[in-house]
Amino acid sequence: MKIDTNDVISVTDASAQGVSKLVSEASKGRHLVVFKNNQPVAAIVDIKTMERLQYLEGLEEDLKLIAVAWARTLTDSGERYDLEDVAAEFGVDLDDDED
Repeated sequence: MKIDTNDVISVTDASAQGVSKLVSEASKGRHLVVFKNNQPVAAIVDIKTMERLQYLEGLEEDLKLIAVAWARTLTDSGERYDLEDVAAEFGVDLDDDED
């Protein structure tokens, strides 16, 4: 996303303009990037944009899970192990209640 220099505002200028004006600008679809010490620290966006970003974050998480599942499916040899056999291999007593 390209940032228009007209949509960059310092914290000081944002404070001087007031929340009401910034919210009004955002509700009109203007995205403002707030800078502090010459670094972008926040964005002021309309609620529709915020909801879209949250939706996309959810899709991103789903995509990561699908990628892991797919990779596991592709590399699965089909061989399975009993829990008891694995525990015995590592010397773990499954009947031991010590924790």
